[in-house]
Amino acid sequence: MVIFYKTKNFVVDAWDNPHIDRGDGGHIIIKPKISVENRWDLNLNKSKEIILLSILVGEAMKIGMNKNGIPVERINFQDNGNWGINTKEGPKFHLHLYGRAKNSINQKRGEALYFPDKKTKFWKKLNPLNGEDIKEILKQIKLISKRKKYKGFFDKI
Repeated sequence: MVIFYKTKNFVVDAWDNPHIDRGDGGHIIIKPKISVENRWDLNLNKSKEIILLSILVGEAMKIGMNKNGIPVERINFQDNGNWGINTKEGPKFHLHLYGRAKNSINQKRGEALYFPDKKTKFWKKLNPLNGEDIKEILKQIKLISKRKKYKGFFDKI
């Protein structure tokens, strides 16, 4: 787990065991610092924060991956927690950002994402984002967050 960006209430993580290979677009997770089961358990300020943060990070991911030679044309956002259902800890809200590259090998372009059964540990064969990807995405986050639509929001959190 590589936490590379934080806000007051959330962390942004480039997962070591991605669901989407770097070459297919990559995988980032946004998690609340204080665990909740569902997004509706977030208060209004945290709800606004996760939406704006996901927009910011998603755009930065798309630009950053393209600058690093991965032709990402779309980011899929997926609210998960299913794998925690039958565990002692229970499900925890987190938001996945899945890059979708034009030349994807494992995930067919234009189709829904496909994940094998978790028992196969399919993620062990996939490459995570690398240090240069994270560096470029972070650079883009800093640039994009200065735009007018974010003015004052990320300064407050």
